[in-house]
Amino acid sequence: MDGGRTPGGKRRVMVVADPGRESVGALEWALYHAVLEHDEIILLHVEQANARRSSALSAFLRRPPAAASPRVSPHAAVSAADGKGDYEFLEVMRSKCKFAQPKVTVQVERVELESKDKATTILTCTKLFRVDLLVIGHRRSSSSFLGCKLSGGMSSKGADAAEFLIENSKCLCVGVQKKGQNAGYLLNTKTHKNFWLLA
Repeated sequence: MDGGRTPGGKRRVMVVADPGRESVGALEWALYHAVLEHDEIILLHVEQANARRSSALSAFLRRPPAAASPRVSPHAAVSAADGKGDYEFLEVMRSKCKFAQPKVTVQVERVELESKDKATTILTCTKLFRVDLLVIGHRRSSSSFLGCKLSGGMSSKGADAAEFLIENSKCLCVGVQKKGQNAGYLLNTKTHKNFWLLA
């Protein structure tokens, strides 16, 4: 699973970043089993269209009132309260990347959801950033547990996002499910189902 690497070539490895254990497991697999020092890592977080505005407003409202603060434009106030606390996990993931792969370039991208469809948004980003390898945390469903494809023609809305991306991504997509702390990983690609990799 080399993600279409060319000899001496630099790859763009995109990891779907969310504040959940599936995403953490996917990042760990990518850092220690897929990424080489001359590759580039893109941490992609897909958020609701109004998430930035609501988190900024919440952070702004939580602020204690200033006694005699200088006049600031509304835009500057919201910009200062950008809700960075809600995205602390992205900085943690960036730090993990730099610790595991100090020479790798790490890029963090936050994009808004397209048409309430996370999988399609991610698919668009793989093309936009010319990604060579897509890695996503995979929560296995009973309908695809033994490598069986979902029936009825998989759609981005009707299937798990990882399943849809594995089947429809133009670049290699690896769905990663971490099996316990030291039990290894269960990997799925379009051509390899339930491939077990020991930690």
